[in-house]
Amino acid sequence: MSSFSELSVAVLAGGISHERDVSLRSGRRVADGLSALGHRVSFHEPDSTVLQFLAETRPDVVWPALHGASGEDGALRALLALLGVPFVGSDARHARLAWSKPTAKTLVAEAGIHTPESVTLSTESFRELGAASVLRTVLDALGTPLVVKPAKGGSAQGVTIVDGPDDLPRAMVDAYTYSDVALIERKVTGTEVAITIIDTGDGPQALPAVEIVPLSGVYSFEARYNAGETRFYTPARLEADVADDAARIAIAAHNALGLRHISRVDLIIDERGTSWFLEANVLPGLTETSLVPQAIEAAGLELGEVYSALAVEAMRNPL
Repeated sequence: MSSFSELSVAVLAGGISHERDVSLRSGRRVADGLSALGHRVSFHEPDSTVLQFLAETRPDVVWPALHGASGEDGALRALLALLGVPFVGSDARHARLAWSKPTAKTLVAEAGIHTPESVTLSTESFRELGAASVLRTVLDALGTPLVVKPAKGGSAQGVTIVDGPDDLPRAMVDAYTYSDVALIERKVTGTEVAITIIDTGDGPQALPAVEIVPLSGVYSFEARYNAGETRFYTPARLEADVADDAARIAIAAHNALGLRHISRVDLIIDERGTSWFLEANVLPGLTETSLVPQAIEAAGLELGEVYSALAVEAMRNPL
C-alpha cells in the first residue's frame, strides 16, 4: 500500500456521453492537481480493458470523472465496488437516487427542503393520454414560466425555459432528446447559486456559494463551458443570514441523498431569502470554468490539496 503522500490514482474520464469533452477536461484537471502533489496518476478512458486493468493493477484509489450516465447513474460505481477498489464519490445506490432529478426532489422534500412544484412525464404518457391533453393539464395547473429538463442528465443539456404556452411542446421534444422522462418545474425567480459540499473525513462542509449570472439569461451548456458567457460571484452576493441558511440547506440535501466526499447542490434563492432545491450533482464539473474549483479557491483552499484529501479519505474508508 502506498503512503498517503504518494498514492496511485487511476482517473477515469471521457466516455461516450453527451458530456465527453467536459469529462476529459475535468479528468485532466484532477490528474494535474494530484500529480503536482506527488501522487502517481494514470489517466484512462472507459473501454473494454479498463475493468481488467483495475483488477490487475489495484490502484490505491479510482477517481471517476465520467460525466453523464456512464459515471453518474451508479453502474460504474457498482462495478468498482465489486472489484473492491476504493473510489472517490458517492456509492452506487445514492448516485442513482441523485441522478434521477424527480427522485432527488422527492427525497429532499421529505427532508423538509423546499423544491419547486413539478410533474414528471414519460414519453409513454404522451402516447397513451395525448400530447395536447397532457400539456393543457400541465399548463392549467402550473402556468408559466416553467423549466423543462430531462429527468436524468447534466450540464443543462435539453433544458428549456418556457415563458409561454406555445413554447412548451418544443421544450418537451428537446428534453426527450436526452431522456425518455421529462421533469416540468414551476420556475422560481431569484438568485441562482451552486454550493459545493466536501467531506474529507470531518463531516460535510459547505464551501462559499457561487452566484451564477449568465449573460444570455439562461445558464445553458454554452454558458457553462465557454469563458466569458457567464458572470460568477464567489462568494454569492447574499445577506449573511441568507448565505448561512443556503449552506445549511445544501448540507441537508447532501445528507438526505446519502452523498459522499463531494457534491454540488444547485439552489434558487427567491426575493424572500427562501432557498429552493433544484438538483444535486454527485460528479460536478471540475473544468477551468466549473463552479467547484471557484468555490474551493474562494474558501482559500488549493485545488490539488482538496483533491488529494478526497482521494486519501476514499482510500481510508472504502465502501
